Amino acid sequence: MLRESDYMRLMTFVRSKYGINLENKQQLIENRLSNYVSERGFSDFTTFLDAVFNDKSGFEIANVINLLTTNHTYFMREQEHFRHLTDSFLPLAEKTVRDHDLRIWSAGCSYGNEPYNLAMCIDDYFGLRKRNWDCKILATDISINALMTAKEAVYKKEALAGLSQQWIDKYFVKLSDNMYQVCDKIRNEVVFRYHNLMEPITFKKKFDLILCRNVMIYFDPPTKEALCERFYNATEENGFLYIGHTEVMPAKTRYRKQCPAVYQKTASERTGGDEHE
Repeated sequence: MLRESDYMRLMTFVRSKYGINLENKQQLIENRLSNYVSERGFSDFTTFLDAVFNDKSGFEIANVINLLTTNHTYFMREQEHFRHLTDSFLPLAEKTVRDHDLRIWSAGCSYGNEPYNLAMCIDDYFGLRKRNWDCKILATDISINALMTAKEAVYKKEALAGLSQQWIDKYFVKLSDNMYQVCDKIRNEVVFRYHNLMEPITFKKKFDLILCRNVMIYFDPPTKEALCERFYNATEENGFLYIGHTEVMPAKTRYRKQCPAVYQKTASERTGGDEHE
């Protein structure tokens, strides 16, 4: 059982370190962590949290965050974004990104469905023209476990339900009746890295597209506003930000809304820079 004192210290730490608001979610925390606490060999939440907070690597707290925030994930989630990507974003980028260096960031990538899905859409859109472009996707998360799983790129058949059979045949290797792995061609287009969204964004190049979908639902308004400002500063002129369709942008954002859950930075001259750190 999760005691009030343990709930309060976990809630306070997670809010200050990761911006995630767990207020009034004591029962949810207990439900999602109980099995993990037992699997780790602890008999109660108090000793488990002691170990978590004493873990200097941050590995345990990242796994806790992942368990508390990760929901069912699958390919072609919120299909409107992928339609905007292929019908609006990529045609515009093809006309305006003269150095053919397309920079995309999947922020809060979880188990990798989103960045791999983006790489598939890009490959399908460009076809043979893809050889002239650098379209590697940066995919970040705070969970080391999620990143390790994402790199393996192995998914159950049910996660592929939104994809056509043509794409499944083209972009996946069938491992068994129920397990599929993303093909090497697509896996090589994604670079996975650890990043806490509460920390400064230090990548040297700005992004043409940032996706942060269904992540900010866990943040309070001040945290969300500060994050969106960091995203704005990390976005190229004419670049886009995609958020979850159930999320609401802060009122003070400098992005302009293009359509539901799609925002664009004010247009001006494109800037240059070095590669991602």
